[in-house]
Amino acid sequence: MNEMLRRICRRNFCTCSPRPWLFVGLGNPGDKYRGTRHNAGFEMLDAFANSQGIHMETVHCKAMFGKGFVNGIPVLLAKPLTYMNLSGESIGPLAAYYKLPLNRVVVFHDDMDLPCGVLRLHPKGGHNRHNGLKSVIYHFRGNGEFPRLRIGLSKV
Repeated sequence: MNEMLRRICRRNFCTCSPRPWLFVGLGNPGDKYRGTRHNAGFEMLDAFANSQGIHMETVHCKAMFGKGFVNGIPVLLAKPLTYMNLSGESIGPLAAYYKLPLNRVVVFHDDMDLPCGVLRLHPKGGHNRHNGLKSVIYHFRGNGEFPRLRIGLSKV
């Protein structure tokens, strides 16, 4: 996970800014959806939070929220409490509240077009038929200029 953060910082952005990074995992809230393909973003974010000792115990802007530091870099972690298709209702206000440029918001999400277990980091892009991303882009005023970590789940 530390390597992932270093790659994001080195590849696309300067880390000398005091602004934090916002990492968002897309998924659906509740036990009913635990372990489903749509919750890959939640699970990846939980694994990252656990590996860094960051607790996500507060609710902020319709999201389970936590904050901490990774190698001295401030990070904010969020799992929207809205359903997947409404994720932007949480992420948009969070980014605005912390006055973050979109290149400091990283969205973790499932991707059926990637082989299972493959991770791909993209600096920007469209929604590629993913309703969660569609909502995020809508709440970012149509702007897709934010990085996303695609988590491969394969169609097979």
